[in-house]
Amino acid sequence: MTGLERRSVGLLAAIYALRMAGLFLIFPVFSLYAEGLTGQTPVLIGLALGAYGLTQALLQLPYGVASDYLGRKPVIAAGLLVFAVGSALAAVSTSIWGVILGRALQGAGAIAAAVMALVADLTREEQRTKAMAVIGVTIGGSMLLSLIIGPVLNGMIGVPGIFWLTCVLALAATVVLVVAVPSPVRAEPRAFESPMAQFPRILRDPQLLRLDAGIFFLHMTITAMFLVLPHAIVNHMGLAAAEHWKVYLPVMAAGVVTMVPFLILGGRGERMRALLSGAVALLILAQVLFYFRYDSPFWLIAGLWIFFSGFNLLEATLPSLISRLAPAESKGAAIGVYSTAQFLGAFVGGAAGGWIHGAAGIGAVFLFAAIGLGLWFMLVLTMPALHLLSTRAIEIGRRDPAQAQKLARKLTAVTGVAEAIVLAEEGIAYLKVDSRSFDEQAVRKVLTSA
Repeated sequence: MTGLERRSVGLLAAIYALRMAGLFLIFPVFSLYAEGLTGQTPVLIGLALGAYGLTQALLQLPYGVASDYLGRKPVIAAGLLVFAVGSALAAVSTSIWGVILGRALQGAGAIAAAVMALVADLTREEQRTKAMAVIGVTIGGSMLLSLIIGPVLNGMIGVPGIFWLTCVLALAATVVLVVAVPSPVRAEPRAFESPMAQFPRILRDPQLLRLDAGIFFLHMTITAMFLVLPHAIVNHMGLAAAEHWKVYLPVMAAGVVTMVPFLILGGRGERMRALLSGAVALLILAQVLFYFRYDSPFWLIAGLWIFFSGFNLLEATLPSLISRLAPAESKGAAIGVYSTAQFLGAFVGGAAGGWIHGAAGIGAVFLFAAIGLGLWFMLVLTMPALHLLSTRAIEIGRRDPAQAQKLARKLTAVTGVAEAIVLAEEGIAYLKVDSRSFDEQAVRKVLTSA
């Protein structure tokens, strides 16, 4: 990656990770804290935890579409501010209903689609998978770290203090976004369409629908798994809940190491189907091991290593593919559909997994996950070969925003250019091109005339 790409991805990964930390920091401690809230019941405590994910799923599409029309950074900033307000409300509430509303507001800052779209705007096609891998690993690390330090923070500042901490961090992230993250000037060959015109095309695209189904099954699986894995670890490995990080941390780190060579070898379009099918097969293998031998510490750890190897690979690859295959003028909307499928998968995994666990036991939850993954595996096998566009980075010199916008429009008129993104303050333009028809001489003429 270039220095600009590394800086942009690092900052946006930190912002994304903050949102995930806001969800997971209270998981290990909230149920005990909520017993002291006015009007609490077990059902309402569960609703307080789940309200975040529900509003996330409902609002990903509006935020994604808004980022196509209003710009990525204004939409992300607005979402961070809504998240901060929700955190503050949850912090000061003494009733369960106040916390439910605060958690719902936290989720209403549904910036995932807009953040991923901005990552796509600020990175070249060939670096997109690496960028999404950084974000995926950062999110996974944020989730794991939150589960580890949540009880520690609770002992120091309490649950209200955790809510205040996430509020302050969200405000700080807003400042970083405005001041430090570059502002790309985007232009596409096709004029912007209304959402009613965009969504039918997005929802009819079989390649995008396969990716949406994939992220649904992936997050359905991991949510259902973690309803029952803690019980298996306690019962068959003898580790108290506070020590579960000793299992999760090494297997997740090993999964990242395993992922890297496959990510490098399989990143090209013609190898993508093999990469995806292999990763899904790893997830299925892990569920099969869990189903038959979750009572064995050795096979439990082996299954977790296999699972995280496939999971980390898919978490890096799927967002990259969505950003590369989505229509340039509807990228935010397409990523919004994808993010909605992700959060709906988590909701289904939690709801269905909880019901299955109560009705049929731990093993049945792993069987449920394996069946869902099997359906996904069939979708991957029927995926056509992908033709992915490439990116050309060109030096254009520093320009003011008006000049950058004019240049971006001229560049998109060149044969073979699908999208042009001009970073005025950096003096760089990224062209998404079809190498089979790209007219490089025409680009040179545009730059000379400009």
